[in-house]
Formats: sequence, structure tokens, C-alpha cells
Amino acid sequence: MDEQQLTALIGKSAALMEQFDRRCGDIDGRLQALAAELERVTRQVPAIVRQSADGSLASLPALVMDKMGSGLERPVHDYQQRVRTAGTEIEGAALRLSGQIGRLERLHRLLLWKTVGAVAASLALLLAGGAWLSMHYASVIRDNQLSAELLRAYNGADVTLCDHSRLCANVDTAGRRYGERGQYVPVAPR
Repeated sequence: MDEQQLTALIGKSAALMEQFDRRCGDIDGRLQALAAELERVTRQVPAIVRQSADGSLASLPALVMDKMGSGLERPVHDYQQRVRTAGTEIEGAALRLSGQIGRLERLHRLLLWKTVGAVAASLALLLAGGAWLSMHYASVIRDNQLSAELLRAYNGADVTLCDHSRLCANVDTAGRRYGERGQYVPVAPR
């Protein structure tokens, strides 16, 4: 159930509660009118008793009880019936609403887990990419360090190209010799 249907259900529940309150108010008004009528009749009883002293005194309690019974019995019965009906409707609406809330909670948990999974996968890819880039550039830096040391040695040595394809050097003949047979001689500095 989507949010719009949930909102509609809440609106229907609110309308039902408003109708219930209105009916209770109507019944309360009727009961107050009946109570006023009962009070009016009760106030008339002493006058009726005085006027009916000739024998109607015996029929008066039956008449009052009959009036009260007929006046209150029907509204009370109607009120009880409406309260039962409203209670049943509210209970059904509450059950439907609790079902909707349960489904929304499950959907929320599912979305939360999907979000956590997507974030974890993104972090793992980011870490893997960072590790790969670090290793790649570390090897590039190592390779370039060797080249840089060699270029510094070339820049400090007195060397030039001879015949466009050979490297010629001004060697230090008095310097110490290197290699297994002493075939290498240091190049003189510039």
C-alpha cells in the first residue's frame, strides 16, 4: 500500500471518528432532552397526585414507569447499537491500518539494507581502486627513480653524441678502474 492509500485510510478513519462523535453528541442531546422531559414530568407528579387523590394514585407509578421506559428504552437501545457498529468499524480500520504499518516497516527495512549494501559495495570498489592505483603509481615512481638517478649521473658527466649514434665521454684516466677486468673508467665531471 502506498502513502496515498495510507493517507486515504487515515482520512476515512478520521471521518469515521467524526461521525461517531457527532452521533454520540446527537444521542447525548436526546438523552438531555429526555432527562429534561423526565424532570418536567417529575415536577408535575405532585400536582397530578393532588388532583388525582380519588383513586388515580394507584395508577400513577405505573404511568410514570411506562413513560420512563418508553422514553429511554428506544434511545438507549439505538445508542448501544450505534456504539457497537462504530466499534466494529473502528476495529476493522485499526487492523487494516496496522497491516499497512507492518508492510511499510518491512519496506523500510528492505530499503535500508539495500542502501547499506550499495554503500558497502561502493566503499569496497573505492578501496580496491585506491589500492590498485597506489600499487600502480608506486611501481611507476620506482621506475622513474632509477631513470632519474641515471639522468642525474648523465647530467653530471662530460658526455656527448659522436657520429650521431654513439656516446662519447671525457674519461678520467687517472681515476680508479671498475668492473671484473677493470674495463670501466669514471667519466670526468663537466
